[in-house]
Formats: sequence, C-alpha cells, structure tokens
Amino acid sequence: MLVLTRKPGERILIGDNIVVTILDSRGDGVRIGIDAPRGISIQREEVLKAVADANIAATAAQPDDAERIKAALGILPAETAAQSAPEKPATPAS
Repeated sequence: MLVLTRKPGERILIGDNIVVTILDSRGDGVRIGIDAPRGISIQREEVLKAVADANIAATAAQPDDAERIKAALGILPAETAAQSAPEKPATPAS
C-alpha cells in the first residue's frame, strides 16, 4: 500500500486516466474527488459490503418459505386440502 500525505487541491494520478483530487480535510475525514473513465466502477467499500450481505441474507431459506410459496400459488398442503375438499354427494344405491 502506498501511503501519501496530500494537501487540499493536490492530486494523485493512477495510471493514465484516473485522477484523485484532495478537496478538503475536516476533522477525521478527507473529501476527495475522483475523475475516471465511465467504464471504471467506483464504489464505497461499506456500501458494497452492505449490498453483498443483504443479497446473502435474501438467499437464505426461512423455515416457512415453502408454505408461504404454496399459499401464494394457491397450493394447499395435503392435509389441509383433504379437510377443505367438498364432500362427495352420496350416490343412491341401485
């Protein structure tokens, strides 16, 4: 890792097409500006981690997921279907 000390207004060049400019220093934080080509993704690490964690949590199965899906599709469990099925009318004996 390269560690640099910069003052507001000073720049750091990364390769031929990325420029990081120190905009301001406030207490514990430093404001920076980044100029990069559109094709280069610039993400804050904490946001990327939060999205990844949310995606992992969304894929985790919950104990009642199958029942909720069945209910949404109108599919009843076998024991519930048997209980709610209309009774067949008695056929007269011949």
